[in-house]
Amino acid sequence: MNAASRAAAFQAIVDGAHDNPFSVLGVHREGGRRVVRVFEPHARSVSLLDRRGKELAVMERHHPGGVFVAPLPPRVRHYRIGVTRDDGEALRREDPYRFSSTLGDLDLYLLGEGSHADLYRKLGSHVVTHQGVKGTVFAVWAPNASRVSVIGDFNRWDGRRHVMRLHPGNGIWEIFLPGVGAGAHYKFEMLDRHGNLLPFKADPVGQFQEPPPGNASVVYTSRYRWRDGDWMSRRSAIPPLDQPVSVYEVHLGSWRRGGDGAMLSYRDMAKQLVDYVTDMGFTHVEFLPVTEHPFDGSWGYQPIGLFAPTQRFGQPDDFRYLVDRLHQAGIGVVADWVPAHFPTDEHGLRRFDGTALYEHADPRRGEHKDWGTLIFNYGRREVTNYLVGSALYWIRQFHIDALRVDAVASMLYLDYSRKKGEWLPNEFGGNENLEAMSFMKRLNAIVHLEGAESHAEESTAWPGVSRPTDVGGLGFTYKWNMGWMNDTLSYMREEPVHRKFHHDKMTFGLIYAFTENFILPLSHDEVVHGKGSLLGRMPGDDWQRFANLRAYFGFMWAHPGKKLLFMGGEFAQEREWNHDHSLDWHLLDRPAHRGVQSLVRALNRVYRAEPALHQVDFDSRGFEWIDSADRDSSVFSWVRRSADGDWVVSVSNLTPVVRHGFRMGVPGGVARYRVLLDTDAAEFGGAGTVDRKDYEVEPRPANGRPESIEMTLPPLATVWLKPLPGREDAA
Repeated sequence: MNAASRAAAFQAIVDGAHDNPFSVLGVHREGGRRVVRVFEPHARSVSLLDRRGKELAVMERHHPGGVFVAPLPPRVRHYRIGVTRDDGEALRREDPYRFSSTLGDLDLYLLGEGSHADLYRKLGSHVVTHQGVKGTVFAVWAPNASRVSVIGDFNRWDGRRHVMRLHPGNGIWEIFLPGVGAGAHYKFEMLDRHGNLLPFKADPVGQFQEPPPGNASVVYTSRYRWRDGDWMSRRSAIPPLDQPVSVYEVHLGSWRRGGDGAMLSYRDMAKQLVDYVTDMGFTHVEFLPVTEHPFDGSWGYQPIGLFAPTQRFGQPDDFRYLVDRLHQAGIGVVADWVPAHFPTDEHGLRRFDGTALYEHADPRRGEHKDWGTLIFNYGRREVTNYLVGSALYWIRQFHIDALRVDAVASMLYLDYSRKKGEWLPNEFGGNENLEAMSFMKRLNAIVHLEGAESHAEESTAWPGVSRPTDVGGLGFTYKWNMGWMNDTLSYMREEPVHRKFHHDKMTFGLIYAFTENFILPLSHDEVVHGKGSLLGRMPGDDWQRFANLRAYFGFMWAHPGKKLLFMGGEFAQEREWNHDHSLDWHLLDRPAHRGVQSLVRALNRVYRAEPALHQVDFDSRGFEWIDSADRDSSVFSWVRRSADGDWVVSVSNLTPVVRHGFRMGVPGGVARYRVLLDTDAAEFGGAGTVDRKDYEVEPRPANGRPESIEMTLPPLATVWLKPLPGREDAA
């Protein structure tokens, strides 16, 4: 480097315009000797020190902007810098430009190929000991930036100070900053390919983030020691589809609040929520997205940090504690996860390095105008590796048992919510997003290998969503049955006198019930945006509304498919859900609300105890109609069977009429049937119409069966019956 080029390089360093400061700063040969060059723009003077702090030389200022140079004595390998700042403070520190890269050749290859399974261990920020010195390594993917710096409270947010090293083969920028540790706040400062300064960016792989308006990423190191070994040892790559699944869906910020209206922390929830869910008998908790998000009103569905639990409720280890406590109580954890889109906030992924890096450049592929969000580019290997890396991060680092993948339909269809001319077809002229399909298949295969599950919120008739990829499916464990939810809620809104004209809405779901592994969802989406609460959708006076809701829950819990209920539904929340307020727990002072809560508790208990109600959910062998056509009476009756052939009968009367002398054909060969559960029972707030527990089986034909029982069918109620032995089973 001659004098002119050296001067130009120093000027570029001072201006923050040099794209490779490692070629200028640190140790270099100059005129046959080794020299050390450092950039200290806020220094009054700088000294070159040995590792024990002894002064080796006073460094000479070679540029008024703060470039200092000194010869490095022979045989000295490690050095430090002594700085007297312009405010008089004296500091001793390591020179980040003397350290080698922390990324090995294999890491760089796999990251470039888009197949690095431990992406979250290599990108982002990590406290490490490198070349015997403790500090933090920062790495970020920004292939189209001309300069990337890490800025933070450790360098006065000065983007000239710590310009990162570029790995040109894959566009990753990296630097090791000695002395920077956990708790440091940072962002990335970038110049685009034309040298223009971009908005400061939070770390896409950051593990923690400060709250708005700062939105800086925070260096974080977990010190958590898990205690859920027994639970984790039971996880399997083959999903146990024959097990009971009853999911309690929770929004952390509004499930319950403190006396002052403050949101509960993760650790508060670890006590209160775990005890509550255990008492209620749910098998799983599903959290609306806990990934970091800037806007409370998005409920987490517009994530800005796919590797960071939101700071709203505590630190990442606090969330680990919550998951751990749930596992120790025998409760699985499902996390909503959003790989479909991301918001346009300047500090996020939007035009991250000055180009459409994570999204499509063409808005016909890259924008959801309805939501004001951008769509991930699933055809870019680095983007899909980023998303798969996020999934693995939550499963491995937070022991999440299942990811509920949001808005799958918006990923599958190129014309989703688009008019003619607003979308681009695939290479074959169709509306299927082939790249998204490939991503989902890869994702699901990897998730299952980790012993976790994937649940698809998919609202169309796309075939094989929950079928294995080797038979042409997308490979999800379960699919939400949005059709069942829409049809049955529409039916329940009808006045009972009109229900006979809508009878098929309650039976249609059984036509396709075994084409997918379905979850029956009564989710948060059904109690917002003017829809009202579940109770608010039920017609009639107060007695009828509560009876309708109880009967509907009984119908749902006996129907093929796993169960999901949004918080508040279990005690008949009256108001529409508001994310800014706690659920109305005071309603439990009223007997009718306590009765619904007691019913849901009983439904879960019996559902879990009876294999016939959960073991054969996805095969027609587990279900048979008794009567699907009694539309004039609005009665629905069926049999659920276990793998061993045991069975339970369910009958629902969805009119406010007591049906005395109701005769129903039943599987025979037994002496009698006993009431397992009656949603009209007094303990659930019902009228207690039926006071008998047992019904004798009679050799009288009904519903095409040779044997039957006669019972009093309570109004607006579902009754479950279990056969009792007494004769040889001839069913």
